[in-house]
Amino acid sequence: MSDRLDDLERRIDELRAGVRKAMRARDGATARVLRAELRTAERAWDALVSGEQPRARPEQPRLVTVREQVHQGLRLLGATAQPRLVVAVSEAFFGGTIRSNQLTSLRRDEERSFRSAPHGRPYYLCAALTDRLSPARGLLALSAWPLDRRVVGPLSPRVDFLTCAIAVARQKSEDERAARLLVRMARNIPGATDRTLGPPDPDRVIEAARAELAVHADRDTRDRAELAQRAATQLDDVARLFGAATLSTIKKEYIS
Repeated sequence: MSDRLDDLERRIDELRAGVRKAMRARDGATARVLRAELRTAERAWDALVSGEQPRARPEQPRLVTVREQVHQGLRLLGATAQPRLVVAVSEAFFGGTIRSNQLTSLRRDEERSFRSAPHGRPYYLCAALTDRLSPARGLLALSAWPLDRRVVGPLSPRVDFLTCAIAVARQKSEDERAARLLVRMARNIPGATDRTLGPPDPDRVIEAARAELAVHADRDTRDRAELAQRAATQLDDVARLFGAATLSTIKKEYIS
C-alpha cells in the first residue's frame, strides 16, 4: 500500500505542476485534460487511504472529449480526412457527439500545446501537408502516422478517400448512420453499387475501391515518398506536424 501511495502522490504532484504550466502557457486544452487526470488520481488516493475500492458508476460513463472522438475517427479511417467525414464516422461507430464547427480551432489548440510542451502527449491531431509543405486546408491527420501518410500529392485525396471507404465498409454496425455513410461513399466509387435503392454490399464496395486504388497507388506512393523526404529534411518538428508557414500566413501575422 505504501508504494502505491507514493506512486499516486508523485503522479498527483506531476499533474498539478503540469496544470500550472499549461495555465501559464494559456493552453486550456492541455489544462483540461490534466485536471481530469488529476481528479482521477486524487480519487484513487482517497480510496486507497480510506481502504475503499473505487466504485464504478455505469450511470456516469467517462466523458470522451472532442479530441478523443476525433482521434477515434481518424484511427478507424487510417488516412487523412475532412472534418465532416471524421464527424460522420464518430457518430456512426462510436456514438460521437461532435460537430464540425467544434473542430475549427482544434488544430490550433494542438499546435499551441505542442509548442508549449513538445511531444508531451501520446498523439496530436495535426494537419496533412501539401506539396508546398504547408497545412492542407480541411484535412486532418494523426501525428503517430509516418510522414508519407500525412503528406498529400495530386492523387492523395482520392487515394485517401478510397482507403477510408474500405475502412468504413469493413466495420460491422447495425446503426442506420453507418449504413447511410457507406451509401454516400459508395456512390462516389465506380462499380461499388448495383444501382438499387438498398444499401450497398460492403464486400462489393471494398472490391471496387481496391480496384481503383490499384490504378493510383504506385504513382501516389512515389509522390508521397518524395514529399515526405522533403518534409523530413526541410522542416522542424513543429512544421512537420502542422505545416510550414506560407507567405500569406506570414503577412497576416505581421499585419495583426
